[in-house]
Amino acid sequence: MDAFSNFLSKVDDLVWGLPLIILILATGFFFTIRLKGIQIAQLPRAIKNLAANEKSGTEGEVSSFAALCTALSATIGTGNIVGVATAIVAGGPGALFWMWMAALVGTATKYSECLLAVKYRVVEKDGHIIGGPFYYIEKGMGKNWKWLARIFAFLGVCVGLFGIGTFSQINGITSAVNNFFDANNTHMVQILGHSYSWSVVISGLLITLCVALVLIGGLQRISSVAQVVVPFMAVLYVVSALLILIFNVTAIPGAIVTIVKSAFGLRAAAGGAIGAMIVAMQKGIARGIFSNEAGIGSAPIAAAAAQTDQPAQQGLISMMGTIIDTLIICTMTGLSIVITGTWDMGLEGVAVTTKAFQIGLPFPDTVASFILMVCLVFFAFTTILGWDYYSERCLEYLTGHNQKAVKVYRWIYIACVFIGPYMTVSAVWTIADIFNGLMAIPNLIALLALSGVVVAETKKYLDGLK
Repeated sequence: MDAFSNFLSKVDDLVWGLPLIILILATGFFFTIRLKGIQIAQLPRAIKNLAANEKSGTEGEVSSFAALCTALSATIGTGNIVGVATAIVAGGPGALFWMWMAALVGTATKYSECLLAVKYRVVEKDGHIIGGPFYYIEKGMGKNWKWLARIFAFLGVCVGLFGIGTFSQINGITSAVNNFFDANNTHMVQILGHSYSWSVVISGLLITLCVALVLIGGLQRISSVAQVVVPFMAVLYVVSALLILIFNVTAIPGAIVTIVKSAFGLRAAAGGAIGAMIVAMQKGIARGIFSNEAGIGSAPIAAAAAQTDQPAQQGLISMMGTIIDTLIICTMTGLSIVITGTWDMGLEGVAVTTKAFQIGLPFPDTVASFILMVCLVFFAFTTILGWDYYSERCLEYLTGHNQKAVKVYRWIYIACVFIGPYMTVSAVWTIADIFNGLMAIPNLIALLALSGVVVAETKKYLDGLK
């Protein structure tokens, strides 16, 4: 088993190595240049369009805001809490700076892929919408590239069912609940010869029930739940992190200096600056990409369902997802960790962020831990919902819109959530990482091939506003 885990780790390191990271960054930089810094120049318009929440088209299933919330439900997850902490512990505070850089160029990538998703989406006879990288590969690049579209769709199903969507998230939820309510595992029950805390069993059943009730309702119910839960969980977490910053406001300037110095290896011992800088870049950029999923090709699947006739307009709204996810939520986590110094206490994973909340918030440790637990539960729950939607659409494409196959898959997905708390997931996260990284390759090929279409659609939209 150890040999298998080591093999997976090596494959993961290969997939998420410098070539892929450079490719994703280069693509973002390429679109930033070709679109004349659209993520900055058109940010006010993007915010305005987001606030308006208009249904500006005859086609589509949900509002632009609901489509964004559906995408954010999958994007905002435990990575925003645990992933950021891991990156800073491994790469130093400078990892946060490179996370910002990845998000800055990644915003242009997110705009481009969501624009293409709307432009090349397919409307079924019943009004049902399906779109994403698989369709802009097939329709935009031509039918000779359908094999590449199928590869993307297959990988999307794998990511949803075998890792990010199910096992890892429900495990994260039950672990968080168990650590809060029964950290010493004093209340145990025997299931199939294994001992589990009652808190794990009860929380697992409740989450499975909630997931089933939402998923059976399809996209409309997922988007309805996402519109309520996503803003709530984001606001709760951001307000909590803001309180840390407010009560430690005098430490913010020093934290910023530390982050910048660490980003360029200036805090390292003489001769180690370059090495420290490279580590900070690798950890920060990789985590930034993984967190906001810009270039991965997942968000376009949700964007395709938006009720709009303007692909560029939805692109502007969807790019706000990267800003919200990384530049706001991940920044809040990172600053809280750096200000409180918990990244350098020998802690790992969620313990780093938990300790930051306990030190930074003017509440008893139990209250601070409870707030973080609630955030983790909601973050992971919405990721389960979002990735079910993504993987269902990928499966729908693979099976030629076979709705019976999709309905069967949905119940399999729910079953995976049900058994997730009782599984060992050490290898599951790695497998999910691998599939997630591989998803990016066909998507990035398509984005670069269709860059001319993105530029033309953007020009048409902006000219129409004059």
